[in-house]
Amino acid sequence: MTVQAPAVDAEGDGGHVAHAGIAALTLGALGVVYGDIGTSPLYTVAEIFRPATAVALNPENLIGAISAIFWALMLVVTLKYVILILRADNHGEGGGLALTALAAHAVQGRLRTRNFLLLLGVFGATLFYGDSIITPAVTVLGAVEGLEVVSPGLKAYVVPISIAIVVGLFMVQRLGTGVVGRWFGPVLILWFAVLGITGIINIAHEPAILAALNPIHAWEFLSVRGWHLFATLGAIVLALTGAEALYADMGHFGRAPIQLAWIGLVLPSLALNYMGQGALLIHDPTAIANPFFNLFPQSLQLAAVVLATVAAIIASGAVISGAYSMTKQAIQLGFLPRMQVRYTSASQSGQIYMPAVNWLLMAGVVAAIAGFESSAALASAYGIAVTMTMMITTVLTWFVVRDGWKLPAAIVGPSTAFFLVLDALLIAGCAVKFFDGGWFPLAMGLSLFVVMSTWSRGRELLLESIRSEGLELQPFIDSLDPESIHRVERTAIYAVANPETVPQALLHNLKHNQVLHERNVILHVRFADRPYMAEDERAQIEELGHNFWRVTLTFGFMNTPDVPRALGQCEKRGLRIPVFETTYFLSRETVVPTPGSGMMFWRERLFAAMSRNAGGIVEFLRLPDNAVVELGTRVQI
Repeated sequence: MTVQAPAVDAEGDGGHVAHAGIAALTLGALGVVYGDIGTSPLYTVAEIFRPATAVALNPENLIGAISAIFWALMLVVTLKYVILILRADNHGEGGGLALTALAAHAVQGRLRTRNFLLLLGVFGATLFYGDSIITPAVTVLGAVEGLEVVSPGLKAYVVPISIAIVVGLFMVQRLGTGVVGRWFGPVLILWFAVLGITGIINIAHEPAILAALNPIHAWEFLSVRGWHLFATLGAIVLALTGAEALYADMGHFGRAPIQLAWIGLVLPSLALNYMGQGALLIHDPTAIANPFFNLFPQSLQLAAVVLATVAAIIASGAVISGAYSMTKQAIQLGFLPRMQVRYTSASQSGQIYMPAVNWLLMAGVVAAIAGFESSAALASAYGIAVTMTMMITTVLTWFVVRDGWKLPAAIVGPSTAFFLVLDALLIAGCAVKFFDGGWFPLAMGLSLFVVMSTWSRGRELLLESIRSEGLELQPFIDSLDPESIHRVERTAIYAVANPETVPQALLHNLKHNQVLHERNVILHVRFADRPYMAEDERAQIEELGHNFWRVTLTFGFMNTPDVPRALGQCEKRGLRIPVFETTYFLSRETVVPTPGSGMMFWRERLFAAMSRNAGGIVEFLRLPDNAVVELGTRVQI
């Protein structure tokens, strides 16, 4: 993988945040960023008082549990993410891979540390996919289970209805979120307003719950739990799921709108609703079967189920689209093979649809709903991936702040240590649920980590093999005798993975056709460790002699690679590439696994299989179909 640093994009892939009004961006942040954490009240309180946690349902424990939730929101979400982590932006972009690239750049002089951070960041990204399966399953199930409150006889229909909703959700993803997305913000405003209002009404009946604002109650509640502390923390952490979305979606909305939405609406609404559920349970302990829907009078419960289901769908859609973006970043950073990417908006390149990712996620979500059958069972699987991602974020941020920003260890150390201890406690709380379903996201994450690390290492071995077996480019060009080689008109562009060796396609052209084009361009496309690259800075041109040029195009990992458009910038620097007089020659490598050095043989076979099934480079680089010639070559690794 090649990682270098570009600047801010000029073609519309990035930079759109600054041009939109703060109000519109805040509304959009409500609809996309906070759907996941905003639906946590559907199941969190009920999970704290499950028999497995051994927490007795009494007023003292209710005040302590709600206090623990409130201060978890304050410490983890408000302090760590909203105030601190959002400052660690990669030229305006956030998220696991953006932070990984930033941390790797900060320690680029220390190769072992850099490689460790890359692997750590990739593992964090794989955990996100586990979250992308569990989030739609648990939120949709949690919402539809409200039907049991409306009428217990509807319990048998909860799983089929949930599966139908999920299948429909994935079916419409190909249409894009542009049209539907404008409704997300207003619906979520209504959702958070309902959370706050129902909370206030129930608090008014039992104002004693307001004591939960005192952190001493949270400390006393947790300190007396003994070994059951971890099970209790594993339930409390459900209130924090979705915190990573604040950082991941920063590039879409900007830091200020996300902070404004959290402080101005989301945090107050969540706090009021959790306290409202606590007040309800103090007044009526029998409501523990489903404390959220029991907040509503019976006449409004069906409407509440409908609203909760819509909010769950919105939350799920945001996570699904985030999986598309994460996959695209992983491809362009060299951790996954090329896949088909469809752009669903003519103006916003971030709105994409990836069929392979969509159908794999749908299969996983349907399997999770059918296998676990209830939000309570799924909650056991929920959390461990999220908390591990939180710890990885803390570690990566340390390197960004310490090595990148050069802040003194005396300032960075204590805060990092505090959050690492907090993350470790949350992970331990979720780890006790390992055999109850916590293994599910971890198994998925480890499987994807094997795939992504195998692809990355396989590409390195492939380039090493090409470099070792190939001819050096400059001596080859210098040795050419212009009078003995027949030149034909037009321009030939040879796309290569290694710009220092002679392209196999060029050697085939000379050997079999015994001709050389009048103008020859050795083209190398790479992706940087920053999200966007300015269009007028993408091309680096080097004249090699005998009408040969080496052109390096650098894209940001969130740019859309459009090679013909980028090559159009070369004319300003003296290299004219006529569109209708140019042929692209591509070498399609067939990977041949060989026992011995490199990777384990089964990993080499896995890499070979992924290489055979990777998406076409023509579509990926947006090359014109009628101007491409592909020549095959076999490469041993």
